Amino acid sequence: MSEAQRPGLVIKIGVVRADWWKETMQGLLPDLLVSLWRDDPAPDSVSYAIVWQPEPGWLATFPNLECIISIGAGVEHILRDPDVPKHVPIIRTIGPDLRMRMREYVVLHVLRHHRRLDEIVASQATRAWNQIIEPPANERKVGVLGLGNLGAFCAQALAGLGFDVAGWSRRAKEIDGVTCLSGPDGLDTVLARSEILVCMLPLTPETEGILNAETFAKLPAGASLINTARGEHLVEDDLLAALESGQISQATLDVFYKEPLPDDHPFWDHPKVLVTPHIASLIDPIVGGRLIAANLNRFRRGEPVPDLVDVAQGY
Repeated sequence: MSEAQRPGLVIKIGVVRADWWKETMQGLLPDLLVSLWRDDPAPDSVSYAIVWQPEPGWLATFPNLECIISIGAGVEHILRDPDVPKHVPIIRTIGPDLRMRMREYVVLHVLRHHRRLDEIVASQATRAWNQIIEPPANERKVGVLGLGNLGAFCAQALAGLGFDVAGWSRRAKEIDGVTCLSGPDGLDTVLARSEILVCMLPLTPETEGILNAETFAKLPAGASLINTARGEHLVEDDLLAALESGQISQATLDVFYKEPLPDDHPFWDHPKVLVTPHIASLIDPIVGGRLIAANLNRFRRGEPVPDLVDVAQGY
């Protein structure tokens, strides 16, 4: 097959790993002609697009687009484009390796908050023999907002460590070892008991801004917050106020409204905030490339694709 006859695959992501992605995907999908957005492929030649946060209207420039692949689990960055072709299927990228990375991150920081590790580190700096005694995990109540593919996996891992875990989701779920609740009353119940709250929700119009002053007020005084979902879930000024009042004692934030987080953002220097640079389940071309290639090959063969997005639900 000549180069002109090969279906085109265009990749539009951040510049840091772009060439790595292009090289990896070309090796995994040799029958496609892989290009980056900056290569300016002919619009008519593009059948498939792998993207993360494409600017509005960009996907609509490809008249023969057959499938859009999100380079991560979230797809709101595609769906919020008013011009995205409505007839084109969307596939998200998720798999065992990505779930394991998210589990590692969530468990790490729940344990860090539970055992008050930041205070231990601060005590070492002053040579203080500070023997902090915390209750065992079975007496620590953890709440997980969002019990989808990633949330359920993490909630079950926390329960396996002995934590008293309750989770909330839009629809009723059943997870071994986890108290699962749904609906508005269920959310209030989870919040009221969560000494450590982990947000793993999909971003939808209903969940945007859910981490706000009203939500924080429903938590036990001095609760900790971990957000690994999306920056748009968090009302940043409300968190700063809750940290100032002591209603929230600590926050670990991996996602932000604007990324990279601006140099002058107050989170950088806040003594009660740990900033991590969107690394909880960061996808790389080796792991992610295999997942994307497998899903795309299933799609092209007309086989069921497990990670196909329900556009009506938004995830």
